[in-house]
Amino acid sequence: MKTKTLMIYPEIPETFWSFKHSLKFLGKKSSFPPLSLLTVAALLPERFEARIVDLNVGKLRPRDLAWADLVFVSAMLVQKDSLERVIARCKASGKTVVAGGPYPTSSYEGIEGVDHFVLGEAEVTLAPFIADWEAGRAKRVYRSDERADIALTPPPRYDLIDMRPYSSMLLQYSRGCPFSCEFCEIVELFGRVPRVKTPEQFLGEVESIYSLGYRGSVFVVDDNFIGNKVEVKKLLRPLAEWQEARGRPFSFFTEASIDLAKDEELLDLMAGAGFNMAFVGIETPVEASLALTHKRQNLGISLLDSVRKIQEKGIEVTGGFILGFDADPADIAERQISFIRESGITTAMVGLLTALPGTQLYKRLFSEGRILGISSGENTHALELNFIPKMDKAKLIASYAAVLKAIYEPGAYFERCLSLLRRPPRQSSVNRSFPGLVATLVNLRALLRSLVRQGFSSYGVQYFRFLARVLKERAWLFPKAVELAILGCNLIKTTSGYLSSELVAREG
Repeated sequence: MKTKTLMIYPEIPETFWSFKHSLKFLGKKSSFPPLSLLTVAALLPERFEARIVDLNVGKLRPRDLAWADLVFVSAMLVQKDSLERVIARCKASGKTVVAGGPYPTSSYEGIEGVDHFVLGEAEVTLAPFIADWEAGRAKRVYRSDERADIALTPPPRYDLIDMRPYSSMLLQYSRGCPFSCEFCEIVELFGRVPRVKTPEQFLGEVESIYSLGYRGSVFVVDDNFIGNKVEVKKLLRPLAEWQEARGRPFSFFTEASIDLAKDEELLDLMAGAGFNMAFVGIETPVEASLALTHKRQNLGISLLDSVRKIQEKGIEVTGGFILGFDADPADIAERQISFIRESGITTAMVGLLTALPGTQLYKRLFSEGRILGISSGENTHALELNFIPKMDKAKLIASYAAVLKAIYEPGAYFERCLSLLRRPPRQSSVNRSFPGLVATLVNLRALLRSLVRQGFSSYGVQYFRFLARVLKERAWLFPKAVELAILGCNLIKTTSGYLSSELVAREG
């Protein structure tokens, strides 16, 4: 008889990253499926039967728990509250709970109710746990400093989920990043030597979601997709051929470091393979802050020119920005606003600096006596600083609120959208990098909903003016304009709610 293994993914709270408001236009419930659990499911022996419950698209029912012999949970720090509720419910049902993922790996000592922790990379720690559990001698904690050879990792079990509630699918090509930014937990979790899958392996995973009927947006979740430029170029050429042979069913987006702009060949290969967006950690235009936090890849270059070069290839840049570095000047808000406006970065994820457990930043601030507690993991929506900043806290929060107010004022947002759409030249390869309505997040139903809901909103005049200007100047990019408008709905509404909150008024 097979061991019945229930895998539960906790809820992600409503933030800028959740895109809850935009998902309503698309008839979707969540942006992404739980790739971590899909991967763990693939690593289980055949004598285990797995089911997945993602609380972002469905509910945990009593019969799910009644079915299970064993419960696996995986979570990021931002899912902490939901994870605690899940654990409590599972324990009340008498179930054995096994936890893993980024949050348990960094903070397992403070998590109650879990019977067994399988930490780090599951390719290394899962098999020893399974062997001990089946032998009746399972330990509480399984962890290892060994890095997995992900070229041996089996394809995720996409067959275990219904793809329809999600706006994008997830794939992973590599783990690790060659840089050592002080505030980042990635190098602590996965190391500084990027490990990659083979082109054949990755294309097999692409083919698997294609064969299951999925078409549309695919997020390659690597924390730095171009961490190993030599190997990624070997992947992009056959990926472009795969896309062409099947009518380009997917548009890809990923995360990359700013040095992408220095490699013309890599930019062309990414655009040719169908990458239309890259999240880049800009962090700040203040060089002293970049130097302090060891963001060396962003030093000694023009960040604005680098962003523009990527955009001119038809690859939209979404950016991460941070306030709260020790070297931030008094006018940091004005500098961030100016940079975001000039860059044409439409989706600017601006957050307060957070000291995550295990990072070099956390260790430094702890040694300086400045740590106040463990972060909630949410740096774009919460004001719970977990360290003592150099800048007066009230001024820092006021600066943060000022940046959000300025960049997500509807007129300012649509101006950046127009700037972005003006940048790529009119070339067929670029046009395909901005896929049409049916092939991406935006479809005809979403367009009609956008026209009604946004057209008759408080910013309806700016919305229609933006669409009219795109039709006049760059009509072939109108589908992308609608996509940007729909994403803007989430950014504008989330910002408005945040700025009107009592917490902002009290802290700022």
